[in-house]
Amino acid sequence: MNINLLHPADQLVMMMNRIYYYGMTTTSGGNLSILDDNGDVWITPGSVDKGNLTRQDIVCIKKDGTIVGNHKPSSEYPFHLQLYKTRSDIRSVLHAHPPALVAFSIVRKIPNTLLSPNSFVGCGNIAIAEYGLPGSADLGNKISKEFAKGCDIAIMENHGVVVGSDTLFHAFKAFENLDFCARVQINASIIGVPKYLKEKEIQLKYTKNHLNMDEYVRNNITSAEKAARRDMCNIIHRAYDQGLVNATQGSFSVRLDEERFLISPYGVDRKYVDVGDIVCIKRDMREAGKVPSRAIKIHSEIYTQHPEINSIIIAHPPYIMSYAVTDEPLDSRSIPESYILMRDIPKVEYSEFYRDPVESAQLFSESTPIVMVNNDCIAVTGDDLLNAFDRLEVAEYSAKALVFSKHLGEMVPIDGKQISEIKDAFNLK
Repeated sequence: MNINLLHPADQLVMMMNRIYYYGMTTTSGGNLSILDDNGDVWITPGSVDKGNLTRQDIVCIKKDGTIVGNHKPSSEYPFHLQLYKTRSDIRSVLHAHPPALVAFSIVRKIPNTLLSPNSFVGCGNIAIAEYGLPGSADLGNKISKEFAKGCDIAIMENHGVVVGSDTLFHAFKAFENLDFCARVQINASIIGVPKYLKEKEIQLKYTKNHLNMDEYVRNNITSAEKAARRDMCNIIHRAYDQGLVNATQGSFSVRLDEERFLISPYGVDRKYVDVGDIVCIKRDMREAGKVPSRAIKIHSEIYTQHPEINSIIIAHPPYIMSYAVTDEPLDSRSIPESYILMRDIPKVEYSEFYRDPVESAQLFSESTPIVMVNNDCIAVTGDDLLNAFDRLEVAEYSAKALVFSKHLGEMVPIDGKQISEIKDAFNLK
């Protein structure tokens, strides 16, 4: 879906619905706006339920200042207008109060985006804007002052966050990435000491992970492949709705046969990915006109080395990532289900995983279906797509329970004798 082709009112309703139902703002909190090509500003209304907005609720502030609509515009509209005057490249503004970013705003700190490459690349420049009375010209001046210096996101002291971008979707992506980074940093600080990447390490992923591929033209698509595409889209949507991936992160693949597999596309919004977006890979060629996930080298090599693996998911769930950015192990011996599905999870260095896909693929086995990559992701395999997704869900739930347990006391793991019983009962190698 190309959200930019929708009317501004429809874009605002769609994105506010998304922000509200993912717990990133409240019924009365947050506001979004778009500056259109005519110079008019479309903005969410004030004092209207953010969980039930319709296009008829959206307000238009005309270029001459005339306000058109069934409601008053958001009380924060002055700083939206001020940002558009300050930066000609900004065509959309997003403001919200997600709890993790509010936590940073009330201690007046900025999340460290060097926790992961996706956070660093996806957020841009971040600044802190001094406190100002909500809706005041003073607040608009203080926010605009930071954007005039070149920031893309401003953490507002004791308030929330403001993002400015060229499109509403790009603003949302940056917002989602920063909120993810904030949650990971908070949880990592609960279980251990966060570790950060260097900028040159981040570049490694974006230079080593691209693959030039020849194209091939599809002549026909079997019913089995159509079903696989449908199932992939359903699982990708579920993964997004459960917060296991965000808009443009995470890759999913399914083996079709000995020489073909399907993989999720690069840069397509995971919430709206469609069957036509999925990319078919045949040997070393990609389906014509489509760009596969940057992680395709790893997917391809795992399938080559492991005929028993039929599906792979690479994701960045927030609780799992709190273990990926610390030295703390993600212990699967918390409950039987966790051990049965997760087994032992080795950690590999960020640089090692991308430097040599052949060697990285060797890490996987029947007794090692999951590998964690420091400061980046978790790679999960399965004998089918649902099995891989189940493992991903269980791993994130287990990580969440372990983070929560830190407030209660030391974890008591299932002991060696109990592990042996589990292995015997469930025929685990």
